[in-house]
Amino acid sequence: MKFLGIIPARYASTRFPGKPLANLGGKPMIQRVYEQCQKALTNIVVATDDSRIERAVRAFEGNVVMTSPDHQSGTDRCAEAAQKISESFDFDVAINIQGDEPFIQPEQIEHIKSCFEDASAKIATLIFPISKNEDLFDPNKPKVVINNNFEAIYFSRAPLPFLRGKDKQEWLKHHRYYRHIGMYAYRKDILQELTNLRQTPLELAESLEQLRWIENGYAIKTAITKHESIGIDTPEDLDRVINKGLLEE
Repeated sequence: MKFLGIIPARYASTRFPGKPLANLGGKPMIQRVYEQCQKALTNIVVATDDSRIERAVRAFEGNVVMTSPDHQSGTDRCAEAAQKISESFDFDVAINIQGDEPFIQPEQIEHIKSCFEDASAKIATLIFPISKNEDLFDPNKPKVVINNNFEAIYFSRAPLPFLRGKDKQEWLKHHRYYRHIGMYAYRKDILQELTNLRQTPLELAESLEQLRWIENGYAIKTAITKHESIGIDTPEDLDRVINKGLLEE
């Protein structure tokens, strides 16, 4: 099975304009992400709508494709990039890798790839066991409920399920909760199908794109990762990463 890693990267950001080009130890963030992906993937491309990002990627000899500035989500940008790449490279599964996670681990990519050992898998994502109450009740860290087949039943910004008769501070002692890690993989044909779906009530309520897929009957396979996501959303996040000395040369 052939995998294509796609890293959506746009320059505009309300909280951190130019984020993909932020300097992390002498390298732009997008290069850090790209190099981590190379540890698990042979074929990788950055999908961007900005010539500055395109130039930066070409400067470190990475692959890049220009996409429309009008996309509403990373999935839509990935779909356009996948369609363009498929003209010259045949692949089975596209992996959407967040462009603001320079600490993505190759094991995480391998986990999501393993989901497609199941021939019925169409979409896959990662989940992480929650161990802290602050994560469980943080609306910026979506939670996911899974079934016995490790398929996502629902995603929510609220802590689900609700444990009746238990003090909220004790919930983690009585139930295994999972946080969603925002890496997705899709079979090539399914990725194109997803872009044709209209927004749904649950998606609009939670502001979580993946609920659109569930509402339309798509199963999302999950794999558990032991690596917690370390995303960089703001300049303050960048400062914390640098101050903690997490960067490798």
